[in-house]
Amino acid sequence: MREENRAIRQDHIERAAYAELREKGYAGTSMLGVAKRAKASNETLYNWYGDKLGLFLVLVARNADEVRAHLEASLKEDAPALDILADLGPKLLTLLVGSRAVALNQAAAADPTGELGAAISEAGRETVAPLIRKTIEKAGEEGVLSFRGSQQATELYISLLVGDLQIRRVIGREAQPDADFIAERSKTAFDYFCQLLSP
Repeated sequence: MREENRAIRQDHIERAAYAELREKGYAGTSMLGVAKRAKASNETLYNWYGDKLGLFLVLVARNADEVRAHLEASLKEDAPALDILADLGPKLLTLLVGSRAVALNQAAAADPTGELGAAISEAGRETVAPLIRKTIEKAGEEGVLSFRGSQQATELYISLLVGDLQIRRVIGREAQPDADFIAERSKTAFDYFCQLLSP
């Protein structure tokens, strides 16, 4: 199968997986159900994703790809750390409060096995947070931020940016924020973070 055609088929499958997840939760979602909704063969799903957990690991990873790629590229290009953080905020917040992340987190909260929650943590936070930490450590090396521990500084940054917004989205108490809200909140979080950790 040509790469372009495969990408289109994967997109259909992954959209179908989100639809099944919203309707049936993680426990009720099956590879067969996703295959039927996507009009794909069950064999294709197992060949491409391995199993249901493999499929959802790909969904989580793909959802976080833009943020991860931005951080990796910026660190590789040796951009100034504060520029990286300023650019990161809107991308990260958009990811965390977006409809796909909300659907995944709602399903994880209702999954008694904890399997989906572990997948979200592994392919999402455990991949992105270390890159944020590297960026903050770089800011320390550049002398533009001062902190005792980079892990605590990373937690502070994420807390200022996200607060309880994601959980309020997950429990249905907050509407999808628009781009202006995302930009303003990201700037405010960045400004406070820089003030608190000013050398």
